[in-house]
Amino acid sequence: MNPSTSGAVPTWLLQRLEAAGGAVPFRTYMEWVLHDPLHGAYGAGRLRIGPAGDFATAPSLGPDFAALLAPQLADWLQALAAAAPGPLALVETGPGEGSLALQLAEALAAGWPQLAERLELVLVEPNAGMAERQRALLQACPLPCRWLSFAELAAAPVRGVMLAHEVLDALAVERITWDGALWRQQVVALHEGADGEPSLRLEPGAPLEPDAAAQLDPLGLLPPSPQRPPGWSTELHPGLAPWLAEAAAALTAGQLLVIDYALEAWRYYAPQRSNGTLMAYRGQQASDDPLGDPGAWDLTAHLCIESVDGAAAASGWQLLGQARQGEALLALGLAERLHGLQQGNATELATLLARREALLRLVDPRALGEFRWLAYGRAVPLEAPRFSREPGPSATG
Repeated sequence: MNPSTSGAVPTWLLQRLEAAGGAVPFRTYMEWVLHDPLHGAYGAGRLRIGPAGDFATAPSLGPDFAALLAPQLADWLQALAAAAPGPLALVETGPGEGSLALQLAEALAAGWPQLAERLELVLVEPNAGMAERQRALLQACPLPCRWLSFAELAAAPVRGVMLAHEVLDALAVERITWDGALWRQQVVALHEGADGEPSLRLEPGAPLEPDAAAQLDPLGLLPPSPQRPPGWSTELHPGLAPWLAEAAAALTAGQLLVIDYALEAWRYYAPQRSNGTLMAYRGQQASDDPLGDPGAWDLTAHLCIESVDGAAAASGWQLLGQARQGEALLALGLAERLHGLQQGNATELATLLARREALLRLVDPRALGEFRWLAYGRAVPLEAPRFSREPGPSATG
């Protein structure tokens, strides 16, 4: 990871850093450059999702991902419908361009029309720029739609299923670094270059507070290991606990499905992973420099599965099951869908080949196949989802 960026520091960021004394924790910087409503990559609606945009997601590759996911969501929603009368909700958090929400609504309305009569689509989108694009796309949605904040949902919780697809990896992370004696918070600091122009630099900050340092033990970061030399750096995920608490407050009963890049703690914090997982994306290009062109790049860090599980349990979620995306989609019928494409009309060969390539990309471990599906429930039976053979940690694989 580059220690500094050679690009200009935008005026808005320069002013904020100067007001903060010249340096802020990395978590603060990441929150600013992603979610500031005027200058953030998401907050201002600057990033574009899709094969022709800044980065591609599973739903941006076509409707097959939603078609495979829909039966699992229908299972959960039908069980809730049978348990009690009243309306149900499919809640998508951080819906991106709105493609997955629309595709799932269409699949559920077509495949489960009686269920769809009780169903509404609720979108939790904190960034106004992204919400504007979602509203335009979802004008033709077959389900009634509402845009609400977590706070608004907590005031009138719903029963239903909540989906977090590539959402939690955009929560601001805390960067920490080992200096040979202490774990320190990593900060983004202003520096004056040789030409007199300001630049940004990642550097060690204050030692971790005792409460924060105590969280390192279950992650395998205590006691210090000689395999981690001075300068070894990684991420912590302080945003998980408040997010999962807000998600729990939004549902009186239902399931939460998290789909994201995630690693077990022993892999995430392995000594050889000396710079964590933080990456920047723009224009289908990846960079290991999180300080370049602030507000114009997506910043993302993998999740630690144990951190998600612990924060979920603390908020009252029960673990239902876990799987890698490749395993999950195969359990939901991907092989049959691929076989069906072979029976298609030869006049649609180009379309069929494109769909086949997209489906294979979803399960390719070098592409999206290593995503993890993590399912949790509140006030529902502790039953494994159909994509996971067993409930609980044994489904991790």
